Amino acid sequence: MCGVCCQTPPKGRAEALTERVTGPPPPSTAPVDASCASADTRCDPSTAQLGAGAREFLKALASEQRQAMLELFTGGIELTVGTVAERLGIAQPTASQQLALLRRGGLLTSRRDGKQVHYRIDADAVEESLTELQTYLRTCCPPSGR
Repeated sequence: MCGVCCQTPPKGRAEALTERVTGPPPPSTAPVDASCASADTRCDPSTAQLGAGAREFLKALASEQRQAMLELFTGGIELTVGTVAERLGIAQPTASQQLALLRRGGLLTSRRDGKQVHYRIDADAVEESLTELQTYLRTCCPPSGR
């Protein structure tokens, strides 16, 4: 087994108690890993599931407003919340909330400089999330006829 999508994680005390009361849960679905799709042909695509990081990544991209925000960071520039709000014509609290979602989704990174918070693209985290998504798609929905 690959140890990622094909292995049941150990049960905690609460899970064991719940299982005794309600019966066993459906088969475990842990996040996919690149090693699963390529290294072990016994991995079952029906057990492949996105990890929490990839889910947050997709949630962050689900808003057209957040997509427009991302475009402001083209070229790796760093922007403050106030600059983002001004360029998009939105209130600063709204910009701050949306930027926080982008940061939680792994698309942006931030640093504080006094009272200012500066944001920029987190290229490494974006690449990691995209790799996880590609692996998931290859595992759950392999291309036919290739």
